[in-house]
Amino acid sequence: MPRNVTSSAPSEPRRRPPTIALLALGAAIVIVGGAVLASGALGPRAASPTPTLAAAVSPSPPSASGSATPTTAPSATAAPVPTPSPTPTPPPVAATTDGVWLPASEAALATRHPVAVMIDDQALARPQSGLASANIVWQAPAEGGIPRYMAIFQTTEAPAVGPVRSSRLYFVAWASEWKATYAHAGGAPNALAYLQANNGKTIYNADEFRWGPYFWRITTRFAPHNLYTSTASLFKLEARLEATAPQTTSPYTFEDDALPALRPVSGSIVVPYLANRISYTYDPATNRYQRAVTGAKVQVDAGTNQPVAPANVVVLFMPVGPLANAPGASTNAEKHRLEVGYVGHGSALVFNDGQVVKAVWTKASMTAPTLLTYASGPQAGQPVPLVRGQIFFQVVATGTTIAYHIGSLPPPPLPGPGRD
Repeated sequence: MPRNVTSSAPSEPRRRPPTIALLALGAAIVIVGGAVLASGALGPRAASPTPTLAAAVSPSPPSASGSATPTTAPSATAAPVPTPSPTPTPPPVAATTDGVWLPASEAALATRHPVAVMIDDQALARPQSGLASANIVWQAPAEGGIPRYMAIFQTTEAPAVGPVRSSRLYFVAWASEWKATYAHAGGAPNALAYLQANNGKTIYNADEFRWGPYFWRITTRFAPHNLYTSTASLFKLEARLEATAPQTTSPYTFEDDALPALRPVSGSIVVPYLANRISYTYDPATNRYQRAVTGAKVQVDAGTNQPVAPANVVVLFMPVGPLANAPGASTNAEKHRLEVGYVGHGSALVFNDGQVVKAVWTKASMTAPTLLTYASGPQAGQPVPLVRGQIFFQVVATGTTIAYHIGSLPPPPLPGPGRD
């Protein structure tokens, strides 16, 4: 910014020194009127010899010893060095998966090609690894009433992800929304058929049966609950699969966290499945939903020891039924595999900022994004914004009862000095 420059007041003009002629005249006056000056208004002088008339009229030239003070020529003033303008800081970049702001130096992460991993949710598989670190997590019913997870990673890293389980076509459809590298261990026949036919086109097939070196098994659990991978391994596999195209656009609309004064003081959500029960407790201090599974107080990620606490909980109501009329139909029936109606539209509940929005989900095709819009009111049909942060999609069968509580807003601050 330009600085205000204030000029100082001009100094008094210097008095010109008397000329030689005037000095001579003054000396004569002293000689002629010495008696008067000695007792006159100019007062007594210092004890110095009285100059003679000759000295006054014809002063000696300065001696060669340089007793006279030479006049120094004024030096040149250096031009002021301009202050360099500060380099502007590049603006941050929002991740396409969860909208979190990243510094410009990490812009490549904000559009990095995602990886998706199927994760077990049987009791013997808990606690799982990777769920707290994922940008997006999907959970949906599987056979036996036991749901299954799919964690999507883009900007984040997880040292361990698992236990890795088999694929289901509806999870493949949600991974295809990002053309993700899809990590799994085998799967339902219809899912495997789609992956084989569309590998490298709409999705990248990272089957552990084909890419075993990028996975490992732990010795503290029994199969099939002991298969793991990591984001470092999967991003290396992506490079080998040439799955590196940046994901530059997001299907979601994001907004920043609500101000603390606009957050309810409490809140809760209960999402029931046949084999377990998911509950969320809203924390206004962090504006996050602390997650718990089947009675556990807080779900903790075994890989990082961090609690699972998403910024958004999205409940999607979809048709769920036995998988039929698909490749391997007899096997599907024996294993009680399910199918989910993931294409079309249905109702949804979007929880964030401690509030709830009744919404509509739509998905036009296998690879189209799952969109969220307001169900009614003046904003009907407009996108429902999500808070920047982790998104948990909870898919339940149509007609499932979701119990939730929205707390009251905090009381306004008390009046104090300087406040109205």
